[in-house]
Amino acid sequence: MNDALRVALQESGHTTESLAAQIGVDPKTTDRWLRQGRIPHPTHRATAAAILDRDEQDIWPDISRRRLRDLVWFRPWQDIEREAIELRWFEPNVLPGLLQTEAYARAVLSASGRRTPDEVDALVAQRLSRQGILRRESPPWFTAIVDECALRRPVGGPGVMREQLLALADVCSLPHVRLHVVPWSTGAYAGLDGRFVIATSADHRTGAYLDTQLQGQVVSEPGDVAAILAAWEDVRVEALPHRQSVDLVREVAETWT
Repeated sequence: MNDALRVALQESGHTTESLAAQIGVDPKTTDRWLRQGRIPHPTHRATAAAILDRDEQDIWPDISRRRLRDLVWFRPWQDIEREAIELRWFEPNVLPGLLQTEAYARAVLSASGRRTPDEVDALVAQRLSRQGILRRESPPWFTAIVDECALRRPVGGPGVMREQLLALADVCSLPHVRLHVVPWSTGAYAGLDGRFVIATSADHRTGAYLDTQLQGQVVSEPGDVAAILAAWEDVRVEALPHRQSVDLVREVAETWT
């Protein structure tokens, strides 16, 4: 039994049924929340805490550790990423995680306001540690395609953006890193359907990774992989060449003052 939630219900005069009615969920859902270990969706959790006049951490302690344990779903992709000899990464809104500075990553990962400082710290550390694959002795061939809006969106403010874009231009000097920018003038194109990453292993197997608001999905079914590869080609033909893209990155960096 989640005693903290039970006490909060009693002291507020609410029942699981009345709480469910105010949140807009089935009463069976709020009944399940009374069981130890059952944590609501972040939006529902915040609403319930406000209705009960409690802090989320008081009702559902150790949320950060539980959330980080939930990232077990990411481990299969992290293993694939680590073993890949080639990575192709498309981002329509932000810069790829493997190319983010610490300040930029922190701004992205804390943007929802739903994560605690400890959780953000852990996620930033995880992201930065993954970047080591680009600096190791035998790195993968890494190609990133980003939308120009990722260069101009003020993530973290002007100082963070300037540092980030200069760091991006710097990493693009590595012989195994290529960057292509899809300019604003392109208009509608296939990449607007969402981000994805494609990994190729030493034995020529190919897998892909898709991300959502809840969690990511590793894609390995041949038909799905073929669809992602086709999307990559559709996006790539809209992008600027590598050198022209890096020049654009440096040009935009100078606007962030």
